[in-house]
Amino acid sequence: MKKQPAADGIVIIKKYANRRLYNTESSSYITLDHLATMTREGRDFKVVDAKTDEDITHNVLTQIIMEEESRGETMLPVNFLRQLISMYGDSMQTMVPGYLEASMDSFRRNHDQFKSAVEGAFANSPFADIAKRNMAMFDVAAQALKPVAPAPAASKDDEIAALRDELSKLQEKVEKLG
Repeated sequence: MKKQPAADGIVIIKKYANRRLYNTESSSYITLDHLATMTREGRDFKVVDAKTDEDITHNVLTQIIMEEESRGETMLPVNFLRQLISMYGDSMQTMVPGYLEASMDSFRRNHDQFKSAVEGAFANSPFADIAKRNMAMFDVAAQALKPVAPAPAASKDDEIAALRDELSKLQEKVEKLG
């Protein structure tokens, strides 16, 4: 097949009846994992049915979320899913997509602003390294708060011990600077 130029930077992905996905930009077959990576990288793409040329991007993105959730990478709490399902057929259904999109945009902006403010506050100072480590610890803590499948007690103990060790190292560095 011939490379198909992307309109407005949007990569066209064709989905064939055999469920294979074809990236027209790279002229190669890809997987849902590739599409998830493209999404995380901010690459805009459109998935179309190869036979009908129908836009099926929504269905494919939903499929990616289902796969991520089934791998234990749960981000959507059960109560949220129940509330979302209950909104189908409700008179407010048409407002939900816009509200969710605006909420996620706001969340992403707040996260980015917080991260850059913390990094910028300590740039070019002796505390820059400490700030980076604190951000890493913050990210670890945020990951720990995500609901996940129960892990064996030993691994949690190991994780707590590793965090205590890291905290101890940070305290030693702070004492040396002071």
